[in-house]
Amino acid sequence: MTTVPETDPCPITPVIDLVFGRWSTQVLWVLTHDGRLRFTELQQRIPGLTPKVLTQRLRQLERDGLVSRTYHAEVPPRVEYEATPLAKTLTPVFSSIVEWSSEHLGEVLAARATYDAGGDSS
Repeated sequence: MTTVPETDPCPITPVIDLVFGRWSTQVLWVLTHDGRLRFTELQQRIPGLTPKVLTQRLRQLERDGLVSRTYHAEVPPRVEYEATPLAKTLTPVFSSIVEWSSEHLGEVLAARATYDAGGDSS
């Protein structure tokens, strides 16, 4: 007997996993807003991101078509990263999230404070 794999009831899950994975959002945000950057420039703009994890994120985002990598055969070699046109189509999504955050993050923080203080959670 063959079982059919369950499908996720939420159609945006693959996109959330793709774009909003740990550090992916920050990398895409910086590349979209700051343009083409070298590895060290990118790392300096994202505090707390280790070189190993940045390398992993860049490789995954390149694989997904959201980041392009340009190698310049110079001495020393130079590698630059930039958001692809596909990644730039996420700008309205990011803008909507920034707008929602501006309007509602205070409410979320207040709800957390109430909950953490043992207030009514209903």
